[in-house]
Amino acid sequence: MLLSLLPFVALAAACVDNDLHARDGHAHVHKREYPQVPLTPPYRPLVWGDFNVIHTTDTHGWLLGHQKSSWPEPNYSGDLGDFASFVTHMKQIAIEKDVDLLLVDSGDLHDGTGLSDGFPPGGVDAHDSNKFLEQLPYDVMSIGNHELYVYADTYDMYTNFVPHLNGRYLSSNVNITVFNSEGEAVSVPVGNRYTKFTTMKGRTVTSLGVLYDFSGNSENTTVQYVADMVKERWFAEAIAEEPDVFVLVGHMPVSYDNWPVVFDAIRAVHPHTPILIFGGHTHIRDCQQYDGRSMALESGRYMETIGANLSESIENTNNISFTRRYLDQNRVAYEYHTTMSNTTFDTSYGQGITAGLLQLAINFDLSYLYGYAPQTYTMDQNPYPSSENVMTLFIAEAAPVALAINNTRAGIPNIIITNSDELRYNVFEGPFTKNDQLTAAPFTDSFYYIPNVTASVANQVLPALNGGSSSKRSLGEEELWRRGHVEKRYRAWLEEMDRRQLSPTTSDLTLGYVTTDGCPGAGDDTLHNPLPYYSIPDYISSNPPNVTDATPIDLVFVNFIESDVLSILNRVQNATSYTSSDVSLYTPTLADAVLGLYAQAQWN
Repeated sequence: MLLSLLPFVALAAACVDNDLHARDGHAHVHKREYPQVPLTPPYRPLVWGDFNVIHTTDTHGWLLGHQKSSWPEPNYSGDLGDFASFVTHMKQIAIEKDVDLLLVDSGDLHDGTGLSDGFPPGGVDAHDSNKFLEQLPYDVMSIGNHELYVYADTYDMYTNFVPHLNGRYLSSNVNITVFNSEGEAVSVPVGNRYTKFTTMKGRTVTSLGVLYDFSGNSENTTVQYVADMVKERWFAEAIAEEPDVFVLVGHMPVSYDNWPVVFDAIRAVHPHTPILIFGGHTHIRDCQQYDGRSMALESGRYMETIGANLSESIENTNNISFTRRYLDQNRVAYEYHTTMSNTTFDTSYGQGITAGLLQLAINFDLSYLYGYAPQTYTMDQNPYPSSENVMTLFIAEAAPVALAINNTRAGIPNIIITNSDELRYNVFEGPFTKNDQLTAAPFTDSFYYIPNVTASVANQVLPALNGGSSSKRSLGEEELWRRGHVEKRYRAWLEEMDRRQLSPTTSDLTLGYVTTDGCPGAGDDTLHNPLPYYSIPDYISSNPPNVTDATPIDLVFVNFIESDVLSILNRVQNATSYTSSDVSLYTPTLADAVLGLYAQAQWN
């Protein structure tokens, strides 16, 4: 039997018109029929096998994809409707080739764009956007850590989303506490522990859905350590019978994490059964082989990537030759691999999904226009600090303006400090809308302050935070990882990609991902020049006021670093013993409103 995997469709781009026309305070988004800028097509067709898998992960609400014209955004300009059409055509190709094709997802549907996060008061994150994912023919889906930060989100998944998967939504090591029919609180799996099914071609599959050792989950949810999960009786029962193939789908990186723990537990029982692993969480393109009859694939983030994985016969005990492919998620790639044209590619099914998403954007008022950004500001493609870096925009330009609005302390000199993770995405030249605000800076953090801190003392806080005494560093990298911080791993990947670029870039290639992973052969489906990368500090601050060292100023900071700020203040001086009683709310303005208020004031 040939095992051909088309594993990685990390949805990441939407075919939405970049021509946003401002009228009546809104920037109207129109579905476009084809990318409005030339895109580089794939340079080789997919090689089908007998068993193929399409994989999505870490979509984070990017169901209308990447709508901006600055590179590399157009590479990811397919939307969920385009992807649905792609899957439809691929399913038909599989029938014609008389092979299997599965569709799986590794979690993190929440927290990312206005489609998931822009719900009106009283709503639940991703409740509405997930209804469109329900329409795709997923064979297996698994839970991610972003399904667990807020109990209401988890409960919504448990009651409204999971039933649509008919036992195929997996949470092998994740429980939720709910009331049973007798009013008693019970801890039950959010989805199923595992599933077994038979494919269209009669192949037997056993699947698990594993979450990494996450510790940032909300009260009344439980995440069991992976090492403990494999010791459970249900796990032994689940893997006891040998299938034709194990398909493990989970929100856990394929490198430097605990997939080998699950893999080894299965190998101890089934030394030769093919094992296919589809991971997630770090937002990178990655591939590993734990032995000659397995492959583990990770498929990026934010609907940016599609991957293909292929293998030779698995009926004997020989090593399997796997091939994987990372496709840019856009219509050009979709049409190339389905041999469709722009006039034949769309399906009514896919167009209906796109239309529904566009209507949801209208319902959430995501095109509400704050102003027009004069240029593009990037997270890490330009140095920090610089006029083209979004961190500089946020903390040095926007925060001083936004936090001074209707603030009686606006005339008092201050320093404003936040962490760089407050920003999640670039701000692009052109219309700056509600959706752009939610995408770039979505977190509803408050700003606190301590008054009358001398400037000389206040100026020591930022270096101390970045030097090792912040909560990030005191917790240690392992605990930060368990709480869900992936930025360091993702940025290290970008930095390594940039560092590998030894030869001059090719002028006819656009910017994009240039992947090196742990599997043989080339993975990227489309050739690109790598993205430039500049490192980012953990914490950033506004420009210090032009005052003497002895001048008392307001020390303003984001709420969750209060204990670290107090600790640092008491370490760098001894004239005052600072406690939480010295801390007050600086402004009712929250962090997610800063860029919008600034745009209204400065970009009109």
